[in-house]
Amino acid sequence: MALTPSGNLDLTSGPPPPEDHRHKEEMATIPPNDTERFDLVAASLYTPVLGDVLDAIGRTHQFLPAAVQPLLPTMIVVGRAMPVLVGDVFGTPAKPFGKLTEALDALQPGDVYLARRGRLDCAAWGEIMTAAARARGAVGAVIDGYHRDTDQVLDQKFPVFSRGGYGQDSAVRGSVLDYGIPLEIDGVQITPGDLIVGDRDGVLVIPAALEDEVLARALDKASAENQVRHAIEQGMSTTEAFATYGVL
Repeated sequence: MALTPSGNLDLTSGPPPPEDHRHKEEMATIPPNDTERFDLVAASLYTPVLGDVLDAIGRTHQFLPAAVQPLLPTMIVVGRAMPVLVGDVFGTPAKPFGKLTEALDALQPGDVYLARRGRLDCAAWGEIMTAAARARGAVGAVIDGYHRDTDQVLDQKFPVFSRGGYGQDSAVRGSVLDYGIPLEIDGVQITPGDLIVGDRDGVLVIPAALEDEVLARALDKASAENQVRHAIEQGMSTTEAFATYGVL
């Protein structure tokens, strides 16, 4: 008990109210180390829930075109964008393949080779490129275009996403113009170092500046979705589940 300077009982005194830890408890912990972070995303998250969170914060155009799909449905890629710009050529260029070899040699551990294609239909990924990327420690390739050497690529157990298999070579049709630069694919902005996540439902780009927030919110949303599913399986109506948990 305490008195005010005038001698009255101070009803505002006493121990401070307990600190509200709810926000801290709800926010998932995101590892600062990329290897642990990538493992967490691959094990616990998936592109639909990440896309929902991006929509909720106003980033409504982060998925690459729906045609960009994994060679196998079980393939997952999580890593840092290393954007590559591919342009058209008509015949054999003075420097075959342009800056392709330099782009491959620039890959760092944890990188995803992410190529924006030219307009000509030809393969922008194949067996030797897969071997080179693996040797550099890259974790996958995402091609807004075609791949080839499908069996030889699959033998290397390296995640590759593309618009499909097509054997036509790029030597007289495409050339790497630059790499490690910002670019756009169908209006999706990609900056070197952005987080790339791909699975059987597509490939999306998480801007590096928003990454921690998006991952934490996505982990919370994935947990809530599991609760909703369990509640519905136990007999709760969909309407009540949505009103209760706020996710669907």
